[in-house]
Amino acid sequence: MSSKINGFEGSSPAPVGGGKVSQSVQSPASGVPAGSSGSSDSVHITDAASQLAALEQATRELPVVDGARVAAVQSALENGTYSISPESVADSLMQMERSLGAVN
Repeated sequence: MSSKINGFEGSSPAPVGGGKVSQSVQSPASGVPAGSSGSSDSVHITDAASQLAALEQATRELPVVDGARVAAVQSALENGTYSISPESVADSLMQMERSLGAVN
């Protein structure tokens, strides 16, 4: 079986690494390629990024499961005092659906 794509006809794929891509990045201010002599590369982290990093670290240190909450729900189930509000569940599902719709 033969396939023709953009004027190229062949039945086997091109070898890996056959076409090397080279990209040079230039500093917009000076037009000098980045990393060449005379240029100083630096990275500035914003306050928001620093706060996000701290928040990420704090969440990593939290336990995956809240043992006290699990024990409370388990106790309520055993005692027959755990109640479910269908309206609250539906409202939460609709809120999540709206949030996901806003992302797309």
